[in-house]
Amino acid sequence: MGLRRVWDHFREHPAGGGLVAVPFVLIVTIAVLDIYTGRDIHLGPLLVIAPALTASLAGPRLTALAGVLAVTAQVLIAVFHGGLTTTNHVAQIIALAALSALAVFMRCVRERRDRALSRARSVAETAQRVLLRPPPRRIGPLRVAWLYMSAEDETEIGGDLFAFARAAHAATRVVIGDVRGNGLAAIGEASLVLGAFREGAHRYATLPGLVAALGDSVSRNLEDVADTEHDPGEHFITCLVLEIPDDALAAAEVINCGHPPPLLVHDQQVTVLYARQPLPPLGVCERTIEDDRIDPFTFEGGDMLVLYTDGVIEARSPSGAFYPLAERVASFPTTNPDTLLHHIHRDLLAHIGGHLADDAALLVIERTPSHRPHLTPHPPDGHPTPGRGFRSFLARPGRTPYRTARRDSHAVVPRAPGADCRPYVACACPPSVKYGSTTPANDSRDSSNGIGRSYSR
Repeated sequence: MGLRRVWDHFREHPAGGGLVAVPFVLIVTIAVLDIYTGRDIHLGPLLVIAPALTASLAGPRLTALAGVLAVTAQVLIAVFHGGLTTTNHVAQIIALAALSALAVFMRCVRERRDRALSRARSVAETAQRVLLRPPPRRIGPLRVAWLYMSAEDETEIGGDLFAFARAAHAATRVVIGDVRGNGLAAIGEASLVLGAFREGAHRYATLPGLVAALGDSVSRNLEDVADTEHDPGEHFITCLVLEIPDDALAAAEVINCGHPPPLLVHDQQVTVLYARQPLPPLGVCERTIEDDRIDPFTFEGGDMLVLYTDGVIEARSPSGAFYPLAERVASFPTTNPDTLLHHIHRDLLAHIGGHLADDAALLVIERTPSHRPHLTPHPPDGHPTPGRGFRSFLARPGRTPYRTARRDSHAVVPRAPGADCRPYVACACPPSVKYGSTTPANDSRDSSNGIGRSYSR
């Protein structure tokens, strides 16, 4: 039975099995050398190495087997060097047996502790997965890929959070956020936002109502869950809350509470969706959210959204350079969310060349391509119609808002004062146009009042 267990261990753990073989090879080698070197050289006491080494590589059974074989080898050495009745050999055999038994005992203690640690780790991992539930790969018309990297070892989550939920109407709601701080100390605050979002995503009909509920929940309960003993500073949570309708022709909506802006990938162009009027982070102050804080944008079939936390864009290279996420996304293939996420992950690790200093979360959301009705870009009234071939996206705070650009002429036409305050519509810029300018590269007109930063391949 013992030999069968040894064989099973070697078969199931081939790499570890190779190392476990070393103590048994040492037993044979020491015994043979001791027998053939004569009575003047005593190598038998070195046999204690075998059970001690086995205890660090295998379980109690293999340790006991190594101890028995070591004592047997010591007995054979005694037989060849004067018999078992000599005082020296008897003392060596007794000492070796006692040390082997001690090695087995210590290995049993370690095994018991390992099992307790494994159970505790399993409970912790289960609790973490319950808190940060992995989103489905498909929800409504959306395909989702996600990545979470915790700053602390042996933990799956920290201060970053994200969740998906279906609204009462035909839409999907998404939240991604970042607690001030990282690691296990920030999990309580992250759980507060996640619980409030999952409870309110279906209950509140409007996005401002949902964000107001998140703010109220954080303001009421933040002191109860925040780790103020080890971190007495101010506690708050930045977040993005989005609503993506199932209808590709309806505008998606986002409310930004002090979070890094999302990236919109359309026709191999990446656009940073800056908020016109971002809200302060959750927990900073109580607020009422008006409808004008909503930033709508077009999210068509085949488009992708890249949502992230500051742990991604603040990741530094060994030389101190921040990770240029938008520029890197513009250089990666965007065939599907998993491919794009894989490229970002690999490139981010290569950029930092080591371990992340902060928690980092990434979401890539794609609206699956669907049939879209043809919309004439130039209707009879001469005003461009938002639809296929046009993009709606948001202004950087402080910029002159609401400009309209036409695909054929790239003309920048300011809206008249008092015009309908909606996001401006801009063309997908040609490869020569960078940083959100809708003016061709050979045009001398000033584009300093641009519409946000874009990156083209």
